[in-house]
Amino acid sequence: MRPAMSLQLSYRLPILLKDCASKRQLDQIHGLLLTSSSLHRLPGLRALLVRRATELADMAHANLLFSSFRGTDPPDAAVALYNAIIRGCAYHGPHHRALDLFAEMPRRGEGLAPDSFTYPYVVDACARLKMWRSADAVHCRVLKEGLDAVPAVGSSLLASYVARGSLGDARRVFDGFRVRSVGLSNRMVSEYAKARDVKSARELFDAMAERDAVSWNAMLTAYVKAADVVAAKELFARMPVKNIISWTIMLRALSDAGDFVGMRSLFDRMPERNLVSWNCILSSYTMHGRFRQALQIFPRMLLEGLIPDSFTVVSVLSACENLRKLRMGRWVHANLVTPALQVHAEVGTALIEMYAMCGDIARALVVFFKMDRKDVFSWNVMIRALAVHRQADDALRLFDIMGKQGFRPNHFTFMGVLLACRYGSLVDKGRRMFDMMQKDYGIPPSLQHYGCLIDLLSCNGHVDEAVAVLQGMPCRPDSEIWRALLGGCRIEAGLGSAEEAIVGVVPSSGDEMRVALT
Repeated sequence: MRPAMSLQLSYRLPILLKDCASKRQLDQIHGLLLTSSSLHRLPGLRALLVRRATELADMAHANLLFSSFRGTDPPDAAVALYNAIIRGCAYHGPHHRALDLFAEMPRRGEGLAPDSFTYPYVVDACARLKMWRSADAVHCRVLKEGLDAVPAVGSSLLASYVARGSLGDARRVFDGFRVRSVGLSNRMVSEYAKARDVKSARELFDAMAERDAVSWNAMLTAYVKAADVVAAKELFARMPVKNIISWTIMLRALSDAGDFVGMRSLFDRMPERNLVSWNCILSSYTMHGRFRQALQIFPRMLLEGLIPDSFTVVSVLSACENLRKLRMGRWVHANLVTPALQVHAEVGTALIEMYAMCGDIARALVVFFKMDRKDVFSWNVMIRALAVHRQADDALRLFDIMGKQGFRPNHFTFMGVLLACRYGSLVDKGRRMFDMMQKDYGIPPSLQHYGCLIDLLSCNGHVDEAVAVLQGMPCRPDSEIWRALLGGCRIEAGLGSAEEAIVGVVPSSGDEMRVALT
């Protein structure tokens, strides 16, 4: 390649690397470097090449490049090369390799010494590995080299202490900065907010010489997490500039406080609304049982041209389920559940619940078996839906398939299974499942499990056994369990008075049973 062309290419390559969007393009750029003299005249390009490979998460290629370049660069370029690969290992793994390369740098005896760019990556690798002693050792080296005042280094150390729950140490690192950037101060206020330490957050917020929108939002979040709506309202009113995040935080505050009139008023006054703010109000309505309001406001979101995501769809389907709006649920399924959303287990589960609660158990099964990614919750919902629809055999078959596919049943799974046995009058199966839950899976029965078993036994002519189960419970029976037993006693004894029946079977129940039923 002619020298003039090679020189021109040398200046263009950094731009090409920055714009590189795929591994194939990176290979092409690497080929250009090999056919020109750029790699020899501009060794800094090697570090850029390695870094871009790591940014594309192509760690195999990055390590191969690093191995071929190592030991051929002058010290400054060599440090940049090490920083590029250490950064990649810290972010994408293997994280231990980042620490090994960091330890290797001074041993090579080529003037290699970690710089202010190296330490943040190393601290991050320590945090990801939860190697706190190593992080402390790195902190000591940083102090020795006087790099603790460098914002990027200090920020990584602060994040490390926060990750291990040492907020006091994080504050000491913060206080050690001679110049505290707005970003670092914001990080500290945010961490106090997460810890619900409103007093410390406010003291630091008030001491800030300069604040930006993030600062105000962090302080607003602190009040919201502490459930101090009055203080949140006062701060919100004082904010010099409110962005969409500020408005959304305040929406959540009013929702948590149960002020739905105020929440709706605030929502309507928002100068702009995005998907997050819409999801906030929709989920607030559905979580607090205001399903009609959720479905009333949802069409406005579509009219504003926003495309629903998985959170939107789950909220709307929940409202359809609880209001038994099968037609609306079908419309959501047909028009909003795109292939991209179908991969989310929570969307599939919400569809199953909606169809099952609206009486279309056949469609619920179709959705379930079409799901590519099922989780335990999906299986639990389908098993319970079949049980509630009196399809006990199908529910139990599904339970068997669940185990064969490697899913471990939990507390809620066995609630669905016992419910299936109850509705199917499968007494022997119910006994076995109750025992299996404890012996095979180590799940201690809850009041709900006992209630299902007692209901199953007492309603199928096994009142004495039901009483024995009740008397052997490690916890006091609640009113639901007494009602289940009473129903069985009426059937067994043919008595009109429930109290008369239960006292005849469990003479010691007396006032305790009457209080439970009050």
